[in-house]
Amino acid sequence: MASSMVTMTRTQDLLEHGQSAWLDYIRRGLITSGQLQRMVDDGWITGVTSNPTIFEKAIAGSTDYDAVLTALAKRGGLTPYDAFVELAVEDIRAACDILRPVYDRSHAKDGYVSLEVPPGIESDTVKTVAEGKRLFALVGRPNVMIKVPGTAEGVRAVEDLIAEGVNVNVTLLFGLAAYERTAEAYIAGLERRMARGIAVSEVASVASFFISRVDSTIDGMLPEGSDLRGKAAIANARRAYARFAEIFAGERWQRLAVAGAQVQRPLWASTGTKDPAYSDVLYVEELIASHTVNTMPEGTLRAVLDHARVRPTIVPGLAESEGHLAAIAAAGIDLDAVTTKLLADGLTSFEKDFTRLLDRIESGMALARVGKPVAGASLGSLAGAVDDRMTTIERERVIQRIWDNDHTVWKPDPAEIANRLEWLTVVDLLEDQAADLAMFAKGVAAEGYRTAVLLGMGGSS
Repeated sequence: MASSMVTMTRTQDLLEHGQSAWLDYIRRGLITSGQLQRMVDDGWITGVTSNPTIFEKAIAGSTDYDAVLTALAKRGGLTPYDAFVELAVEDIRAACDILRPVYDRSHAKDGYVSLEVPPGIESDTVKTVAEGKRLFALVGRPNVMIKVPGTAEGVRAVEDLIAEGVNVNVTLLFGLAAYERTAEAYIAGLERRMARGIAVSEVASVASFFISRVDSTIDGMLPEGSDLRGKAAIANARRAYARFAEIFAGERWQRLAVAGAQVQRPLWASTGTKDPAYSDVLYVEELIASHTVNTMPEGTLRAVLDHARVRPTIVPGLAESEGHLAAIAAAGIDLDAVTTKLLADGLTSFEKDFTRLLDRIESGMALARVGKPVAGASLGSLAGAVDDRMTTIERERVIQRIWDNDHTVWKPDPAEIANRLEWLTVVDLLEDQAADLAMFAKGVAAEGYRTAVLLGMGGSS
């Protein structure tokens, strides 16, 4: 890992080029361990985004939430969604408090934490507005953003929420037309506030444009070895940025800007690289410009801090990207059809993840009601020794040092360890490849194969 001075310089370079780095991850342990505070204090991040998938993994993969689920179960009368809101709001509040100094220093331009409205209401503007306002009030922090999916009905809700002073993160944007509707809704909401004589300077919004999923889809439609592979997502995002620059420069916008309104920044989401053939910082290095945000999984963030090249790339690359999009169209690929399907797939995936999250919460509370541990097992006579060891691990910051690629956790010689830590980010690399792997397995089975033999050395195999 590079020295802290290099880390700070790279992060500051992004900020100096007008891009904020946010962390696309949250869990209670990240907050209670002090790790999130250190990331903010060290200047690594200036915001946090969350989603149901992240919460589900946090609840299923740790004991962080056992105590709160037990307490909620004892109260009784709560639906799984009610319970989720309570535990999520507590985490979001705590994260908002950690990021509040960033929010204050930036005069409400940064330091935000996002919380998503539930699935099932994305086609109902009235319900989206009502739940968005409720969640915003429950968190009770000025630097919370409510995530609303970029469906037609969701975008209409954005205008109402902005008019009511609710910060909004418009999510699941893939296509240019959807982005344009999102920007229009934001501006219209601000105009309604200004017409009522209400300040517009402290209402903020980002438009979350998803990146890697575009390449994952279009790469599969291109011939093996095509020079266009890995080009569609970046070109698509750069085109959206060019439109952003036009929208937030006209006379209509200038009237709001004079009143102190902030631009609705494009936010690049899903920026972990899925294809191992691509650089692990591809979707950061190639999407740098002023008035943007890049929200990254922790593995990508650490890769950026370690070896990313920071320089403006969106504006200088616009002409090249338009050429890539023209070539993709000439290859018979309808980008609009792809992005429309990606939105539908994203909504379906969101609903599945949320259902799995609620099922996890419901089962955890059910176990708590009958006196069983929510997760883990009794350690019996080993409990004391385990507690002592855990205390040592916390005192010596072992977990943080592992994430920092600190080889001294294991051995004094870095040569023996430095090239053996890629497992730290393997989940980020493989998460979006699950469907492809499943399809491969089905194809192999269809060909008659029934047995696989793994050849390897040592426990890692």
